[in-house]
Amino acid sequence: MNEPDPSEPEDTPAAPKPAVLAEVRYSLPEMLAEIQAEKGSASFAMEKLDQAEIGKLFKAKKSIRVKPKS
Repeated sequence: MNEPDPSEPEDTPAAPKPAVLAEVRYSLPEMLAEIQAEKGSASFAMEKLDQAEIGKLFKAKKSIRVKPKS
């Protein structure tokens, strides 16, 4: 078999360029106002309720032992 010649360039695609991250700044008073609005909304209350119900589903169940009749 023929071995590839290291002096010849390979036909491999170039690696994708890494994503450039940009700094984003948010206004603290605007964020706090948004949080307050979300806490007062009905959808936030439903999310809290759903989390409690989901937690109940995954909670370890206690094994119930019935006392034998004598």
